[in-house]
Amino acid sequence: MNTPPSEHDIHAYVDGHLDGEQRDAVERYLARHPERAAEVRGWQRDAQRLRAAIGGTHVLPDNGELHPTAVRSRRRQWRMARVSLAAAALLCLGLGGFGGWQARGLRSASGIAPMADAMEAYRMVAMDRSVRPDLVPQREGEMQHWLDTHFEHAARLPDLSGAGFHVVGGRLFATDQGPAAMVLYEDAAGHAISFYVRPPGPRHHLLPSGERTDGGLMAQYWSGEGYNYAMVSRDDSEAAQVAAQAKARSI
Repeated sequence: MNTPPSEHDIHAYVDGHLDGEQRDAVERYLARHPERAAEVRGWQRDAQRLRAAIGGTHVLPDNGELHPTAVRSRRRQWRMARVSLAAAALLCLGLGGFGGWQARGLRSASGIAPMADAMEAYRMVAMDRSVRPDLVPQREGEMQHWLDTHFEHAARLPDLSGAGFHVVGGRLFATDQGPAAMVLYEDAAGHAISFYVRPPGPRHHLLPSGERTDGGLMAQYWSGEGYNYAMVSRDDSEAAQVAAQAKARSI
């Protein structure tokens, strides 16, 4: 590949949606660029952890290699695993939007609640710190530009500076519908709020406005501009009120 693959191709590769020459070209590119390959492996691991946490599925093994020969040898196993993941992944990572989800804490018939992936991403990045940001902004407007690069016409990042919260990092997550992103805010005391955006899925099921709590976290969610959004925070803190105000301004 003479030129680097596009972000769309990279995420399609992470999701297993590239075939033939396109897939092989991405694999050759990653084999020549170990830093980029490490980033892609991180997205793959994140996607597996999200699926395992909210879908009850097993995390696929990762031996840390992205050489084309090694990737091809694992492809059949990955595709078979994707069959068992499909129903849960589609529901929890992209479809959403059933009427009964408007009530606090109400789950769908499948047992998967709205924006479960947003809450799990918060736990991974804001609570246990096991996942590092892809971007730590160094100048004003950098995080908004980063978000615009991956999500055309998405809502603007909420401004929480009036409540003392400032952007500290952003992280991409791979879903079966394409990339999702979480932007993390913190105040001087270390309280955290995340802004999460993801595509609605192939059938364009959008979420009604609602909120729910789970495991000490609150997700306040809505849809607009063709995407699903959530503000996530601890449910027993002033941060939840700040997140609610940000949601109200965004709807």
